[in-house]
Amino acid sequence: MSASALSTPLANAPEWSVTELATALKRTLEDAFGHVRLKGEISGYRGPHGSGHAYFCLKDGGAKIDAVVWKGTMLRLRHKPKEGLEVVVTGRITTYPGKSAYQIVIDSLEPAGAGAWMALLEERRRVLAAEGLFDAARKRPVPYLPAVVGVVTSPTGAVIRDILHRLADRFPRPVLVWPVRVQGEGAAEEIAAAIRGFNALEPGGAVPRPDVLIVARGGGSIEDLWCFNEEIVVRAAAESAIPLISAVGHETDVTLIDHAADRRAPTPTGAAEMAVPVLHELLADLDSLSRRHAGALLRLVEQRRAELRGLTRALPGPEGLLAQKRQRLDLAEARLAPALAANARDAQARLNRALQGLARNPPSLRLARARERLAAIDHRPRHALERVLAVQGERLSGLSRRLGQAPGHGLERLSGRLSRATALFSSLNYRAVLARGYALVLDGAGRPVGSADGARAAGRVALEFADGRVSAVVEGAGAPETPPEPARPAPRRAARRKDAAADTKKAPAAGAVQGSLFET
Repeated sequence: MSASALSTPLANAPEWSVTELATALKRTLEDAFGHVRLKGEISGYRGPHGSGHAYFCLKDGGAKIDAVVWKGTMLRLRHKPKEGLEVVVTGRITTYPGKSAYQIVIDSLEPAGAGAWMALLEERRRVLAAEGLFDAARKRPVPYLPAVVGVVTSPTGAVIRDILHRLADRFPRPVLVWPVRVQGEGAAEEIAAAIRGFNALEPGGAVPRPDVLIVARGGGSIEDLWCFNEEIVVRAAAESAIPLISAVGHETDVTLIDHAADRRAPTPTGAAEMAVPVLHELLADLDSLSRRHAGALLRLVEQRRAELRGLTRALPGPEGLLAQKRQRLDLAEARLAPALAANARDAQARLNRALQGLARNPPSLRLARARERLAAIDHRPRHALERVLAVQGERLSGLSRRLGQAPGHGLERLSGRLSRATALFSSLNYRAVLARGYALVLDGAGRPVGSADGARAAGRVALEFADGRVSAVVEGAGAPETPPEPARPAPRRAARRKDAAADTKKAPAAGAVQGSLFET
């Protein structure tokens, strides 16, 4: 057979483009494996891409397959992918034409087997414990007798009935139930929201704030109880300001909320027993304490009565209290009469001595001696007074002469100062310059004009001479719109100085005009 004969059948095969073949393979693969469930180990996971999607591989001992989790699915996953974790995924098999490869688009992801769940639980427990959420110092005591009990659980299960029945048997208390799902997707968010919602209630508000919380659920597998291991639930329990009792599963079931709670109960019924005491036992204890208190009071009264009797026997009688006082009074009375007699004798002796002194030195003799001393003094006080008056008179005359001369000297000094000030004022007064033939040029506002341009700009000016003012029109300039205003009066301070100078010097000659240095 020739080569041309061999190539003839191939010429009848349809011709595909690469894209058409890739599309056909993609459609065939998706139709055959539209929805599959795979078990394998995650490999090559480096976290979400910048776009939010995640790319990795699933492998077992003999093969591997590429896997992709889109951003929306990634946000909904309860368990995030992790390198080396064995998982069971559900998704769709498809191809990626750009690489001629097939892959699985994952819709859900769960750890595979109890071992994987426990490994994930242990790792999460270690991370949260490192943050101090499980420290014993954070745990608070449960109140002995809460006014209101809050319960976070499913409203349809047997757990809430067991708790209510146990509370009614032990010590009936008002119960607030926050209904939540305790299994499946969204259960963790509802439980955390319920714990935070109870804590957000205001004390004394329309809805009473519980004094203790019970988070409860019946038993189940680790997958069923996994929502109580979620980080959001554990953090809500650790942040709760209300003491929290965890009652999840049976006694052998341990979840992470048990470590973060203030108390852990083996069962929901045990949580109710921890929350409230037994009413009958409390009443019995109260009755026993009441009897013990009454007996203690009676014993105390009897003891105080016996002590009072003993103290009364030790007290002395009225006769004993007054006997010593009476004896002291009798002794004082016996000593009083001799003391009075001795005092009278002492007074008599002092009087006799005084009489003897008067007899030896009578008052008439003392008066005569005083008269003799007065006569010896005679006119000496009057002469001394006259001498003092003469000396003071001379001093007064000297002071009077100095006082009479002082005003004259002062006036001479002030007159000299005034003459010098007047001479200085005359030399500085601009009117003295005007008297020598000069003139002062003023504009319409009465301001001095210091240049020819200023005069031409003013148009009409006033010329002030020593004996008065005249108006003038400047050639080469337009007539001003308003006539020049008269000169402004001198300031008050300049006027006062002018009056003072005029009062202290002689009047000027007739016809002379006294100018002011401060006039403008």
